Amino acid sequence: MTTDLKTLRDKIDAIDNQILDLLNQRADVVLDVGHTKAGQQREYYVPSREQAIYQRLTAANPGPFPDGAVRKVFREIISASLSLEQPMMVAFLGPQTTFTHVAAMQQFGLSAQLVPMKSIPSVFEEVERGRAHYGVVPVENSTEGIVNHTLDMFISSELRVIAEVLLEISHDLLSRSGQIERITKVVSHPQALAQCRRWLEENLPDIPLVDVASTAAAAQMAAEDESAAAIAGHAAAEQFGIQVVKSRIEDNPNNYTRFLVIGRNIPDKSGHDKTSLMFSVKDEPGILYRMLEPFSKRQINLAKIESRPMKQKAWEYIFFLDLEGHVTDPAIAEAIEELRSCCHFLKVLGSYPLSKQNSAEDTP
Repeated sequence: MTTDLKTLRDKIDAIDNQILDLLNQRADVVLDVGHTKAGQQREYYVPSREQAIYQRLTAANPGPFPDGAVRKVFREIISASLSLEQPMMVAFLGPQTTFTHVAAMQQFGLSAQLVPMKSIPSVFEEVERGRAHYGVVPVENSTEGIVNHTLDMFISSELRVIAEVLLEISHDLLSRSGQIERITKVVSHPQALAQCRRWLEENLPDIPLVDVASTAAAAQMAAEDESAAAIAGHAAAEQFGIQVVKSRIEDNPNNYTRFLVIGRNIPDKSGHDKTSLMFSVKDEPGILYRMLEPFSKRQINLAKIESRPMKQKAWEYIFFLDLEGHVTDPAIAEAIEELRSCCHFLKVLGSYPLSKQNSAEDTP
C-alpha cells in the first residue's frame, strides 16, 4: 500500500512539473503579446478576452476537475500573466476585507496591486490622474438599492465602465469570544445593518446598533472590544482573528451587490455585453415615452433604469439606463442616436461583458 501511494505521488509530481513548464511557456507568449500591444498602443487588459477564456475552458472541461475551480485557477494565471506585461494598479473603495475588496480580487486576482481608497470620489480621482489603471466601486445592492455616490461621479467624470462584478453578499456576526451572550453592541456599515435588520430584531432586540465607516472597521472594533460584535464578511473574520457567532444572518438570502470596474476606454465586443447610458431629457409632453421608444421598437432589452435629481436645476433629472448589447451593435447605435435627439445631453458610460454571479466566499 505504501509503494502504491508513493507511485501515485510521484505521478502527481510529474504532472505538476508539466503544469509548471506549460505555465512558463504561456508566460513567454504573454510577454510577446505585451510587446505587441505596446507597439500598437493597445489596452493590455481586455475583459472580453478574459471572459472568452473562462467560457471556452469551462465548456471544454471534461471533469472531474470542477468548472468553478477552473475559473479560479485561470483567474490567477491571467492575473500573474498581466503582471508580467505591466504591474496593474487597481484602486477600490476600502479598506481591505470589505466586499468591494473581494470584488476587486475576483476581477483582477491576487497579482494585481489593489489600493484601498477612503471614498468613491477618491477611487475615480486615482484612475483619472493615472495613479491607478482601474478602479472598483459599488453601484447597487439587490436589497438596499442604488449607490447614489457612484452614479453622481459619472456626471462629471470622463471614465468608462469596462466591466461589472456581481457578488453574492453574505453577512456573518463576528466577535472575539464567539458567544452571543457576551455581546453588548453590534457595529457595522449602515447598509450591512439594514440588510440584517430582521435577524437583529429577532435575536438581539435590546442590543444597540452602531454605524461605522465600513464592515472592516467594524471587524477591527470587535477584535479590540470583547463586548462588541461586528457584521462583516468571512474574510474579515480571518483578517482580524475573530470568531463567527452566527453565519449568514442577512434577511434576504438572494442578496447581491453589483460593482463597476472603471477605466478609460470601452472594451471590445464580447458577444454577451451590457451598455450603460446617462442622459438628461427635455421637459416636454410625452418625453418619457419618446425616450424609451427607440429601444422598444428595435426590441432592445432594458435591464435597468434609474433617475437622479440634477443638482444644478430643481425638478430636472438625469437618467441612467442599462441595456443588453454593445454600443457597436447597429440597432443599439441607431437607438442611442434617436434618443440623443430628445436629450439635453447623453453620455455612453460603457459597453462591457455581462458578469456571472459570484459568491463572497469565492475569494482567490
